[in-house]
Amino acid sequence: MPDNSQELVVVKSVRDEMEAAMVVALLERIGVDAVADGGFTAGFRAEAPGEVAIRVRREDEAAARQALDGAEPDGSGER
Repeated sequence: MPDNSQELVVVKSVRDEMEAAMVVALLERIGVDAVADGGFTAGFRAEAPGEVAIRVRREDEAAARQALDGAEPDGSGER
């Protein structure tokens, strides 16, 4: 069986790179490596809004989601 713990999964999507940087910093403070993906297209102002995906290793997904759920003002988690 292949080890997919290094596979990246999306734990949150945000509207812009600034918000993504704050989420990545929060996750890194708790020891979860995270990356923001899609910032270039999120900056376009076409008809469709862009999104920046925050990705973590599958092995860190549960910790990341728990931290993000606690950080949301309404506890709603991912958008």
